[in-house]
Amino acid sequence: MIVLIFFLLSKNVKIIHAPITFKDDHSDSPQSSFGILANVVGGGLFKASSWGGAICDSLTPAPGDLVVKGKKGLCAFSNTDLEILLLENGIENIALGGFLTNCCVESTMRTAYEKKFNVITLKDCTAATSQAEYEASVGATYGMFSTVMDSESFISECA
Repeated sequence: MIVLIFFLLSKNVKIIHAPITFKDDHSDSPQSSFGILANVVGGGLFKASSWGGAICDSLTPAPGDLVVKGKKGLCAFSNTDLEILLLENGIENIALGGFLTNCCVESTMRTAYEKKFNVITLKDCTAATSQAEYEASVGATYGMFSTVMDSESFISECA
């Protein structure tokens, strides 16, 4: 459930990573009785002390990238320092990518929209556990809360 969030600032790109991690006993999970987070707890996933809680090598933050602290739930804003990072860096435009399309990405997109950020969701930089879930989010929900783009178009506009 790592969500990579790309932010556009005057055509300079600032990359902010928002990994989800938990204590080894998952006592810090905001929901463990039902739903996707109950499955995370039950599966022992995303423990901060294990490889499952680490950002994979190919997405290792580069110098200058920022990493959100405190993400325990689906939305990268909830109980994290994300909004502070955005405000401190003068960021108004957000381009989102990550996993799960219909979960973390969508939750973060909705909150960013309500906080009056200009939100772009990169439809080819997200994934879900099924094609139907992906298509439902991209085809029906994303346009309500963001400008939907593919990465090639986004890069062209940033160039």
